[in-house]
Amino acid sequence: MSSAVRVSAEVRDAVASGRPVLALESTIFTHGLPRPRNLEVALESEEWLRASGVTPATIGVFSGELVVGLSTAEIEGLSNDDAVVKASIRDLPIAMAKGLSAGTTVAATAFAAHEAGVRVFSTGGLGGVHRGAPETFDESADLGALAAIPLVVVSAGVKSILDIGLTLERLETLNIPVVGYRTTDYPGFYLADSGFDIDYAADDAAEIARIAIARDALGLPSTVLVANPVPVEQQLDPAVLDAVLVEAHAAAAAGGVIGHDITPFLLDYIQRATDGVSLDVNVHVYRNNVALGAEIARALSAR
Repeated sequence: MSSAVRVSAEVRDAVASGRPVLALESTIFTHGLPRPRNLEVALESEEWLRASGVTPATIGVFSGELVVGLSTAEIEGLSNDDAVVKASIRDLPIAMAKGLSAGTTVAATAFAAHEAGVRVFSTGGLGGVHRGAPETFDESADLGALAAIPLVVVSAGVKSILDIGLTLERLETLNIPVVGYRTTDYPGFYLADSGFDIDYAADDAAEIARIAIARDALGLPSTVLVANPVPVEQQLDPAVLDAVLVEAHAAAAAGGVIGHDITPFLLDYIQRATDGVSLDVNVHVYRNNVALGAEIARALSAR
């Protein structure tokens, strides 16, 4: 374990004793949800995990320190800090050297979780290949990171604002195994079915644990991606989403929004255009992924 990563005593003891641990990202409450809902969701998830016998390992950068297992006070601080930045792996040394506080992306969270010996990580939606990427080369750093970090990551697919077909092609090229949870319909974050299919489904958490163990036995470096669709009754209306996405991308183009600013711009546009309904779906997605991640963590710790 790197000495540059501070691991809480709770997480360290759980990992050392083989008890189930689930990594959680911080960007959902630093950049993804408005106040005070951001803090409510973050603390609720930790409380639920502890009650179910799983140790939460919420990850973020607090005052220049990369932390696995943020304290309640640190989560509260990050949730209410207007100056908090968003950090992928490349940003971590800069944030640390400058003493910044940061919410960690999927890539940075996966990196820190693996450094601490945590094997399972639940998030909402992954980054991926952006629309127009053949011209802009705009692709999330999440993909390259997950190709090199051997975790199990539970998500509801990639964010609906992305080019899902191209993202699936990149996942194949990067040798990142993708398995649907009880489905071969690849989810689209806000939607249970993106319209794209994947090859394999797993029936339960125990089967996902066996896939991860087989990956480790082969010495393969990549994450096992578990695609966990939001229940249909909780998804955003597909027709509404299609219409809003057209508007959102047009607004981004008109405003010259590019690079790392595009994702928060589009998600904020969708939130406002749906009168906050997309936020409710986001929370449903996250809760469902935390619940499945807890099951997988328990299954892995039992082996």
